[in-house]
Amino acid sequence: AIHAQSDRSKGPMIEVNCAAIPSELIESELFGHVKGSFTGAIKDKQGKFELANGGTIFLDEIGDMSLVAQAKVLRALQESRVSPVGSDKEIKVDVRVVAATNKNLQKEIEDGKFREDLYHRLSVIEIYVPPLDARKEDIPLLVEHFAQIIADEQGNAVRKFDDKAIKALQNFSWTGNIRELRNVVERLIILGGNPVTAEDVAAFVRK
Repeated sequence: AIHAQSDRSKGPMIEVNCAAIPSELIESELFGHVKGSFTGAIKDKQGKFELANGGTIFLDEIGDMSLVAQAKVLRALQESRVSPVGSDKEIKVDVRVVAATNKNLQKEIEDGKFREDLYHRLSVIEIYVPPLDARKEDIPLLVEHFAQIIADEQGNAVRKFDDKAIKALQNFSWTGNIRELRNVVERLIILGGNPVTAEDVAAFVRK
C-alpha cells in the first residue's frame, strides 16, 4: 500500500524475505554478483537493490539478517550505491526501503544481534502493527478478505461465514497471527459447509 500510493508506484516493487535466504547468499541476493565470484556463480546476476531502482524494496524479517549483510545494507542506504559480490564496480541505486520484522529490534541491539546505526537509518517512520489478539475486531474483515483470495485462487464462488462462526473465531487466541487465521479460513472453506457455521469451527479448528 505504501508503494502503490507513492510517487514510486510506477516503479518496481521488489520483495526479499531475509529469513528465507541462507546468510552466505544474502549478500549476492541483495547486491548481485559477477560470474566466477564464488562456486555456482556461472553468470552475472543483478541484485534486488538494483532491480528495485526507481521503486521500492521490501526487506521482510530484517531482524534475521546477518551482521555482515546489515553493514552492507547500511552502506547502500547511506551512499545510494551497491557493489556486486566479486566486483569493484559501484552501481548507483535510488530505492525506497520498507523493512519489517516480528522481533524486538531494541532487544536485538542490546544482545549484539542488530546494528544500532542501521536501526536508526531505517526507522525514519515506524508503523507498529499490533498482534491479531489485540485487534480481534479486524477478524470479520480479514475472514472476508481471505475468503475472496481463496475463491479467486481456486476458481470457486466466495464462501460465506455466518455470524456465529465469526464470533467463534474471535473467541480464539491467535498466537500465529494473520498467517494462522488465513490457514484456518482455508481449512474451513475446504471442510465446512456453505455458509461456514460455528459447528464447523468447533469440528475443524482445534485451539
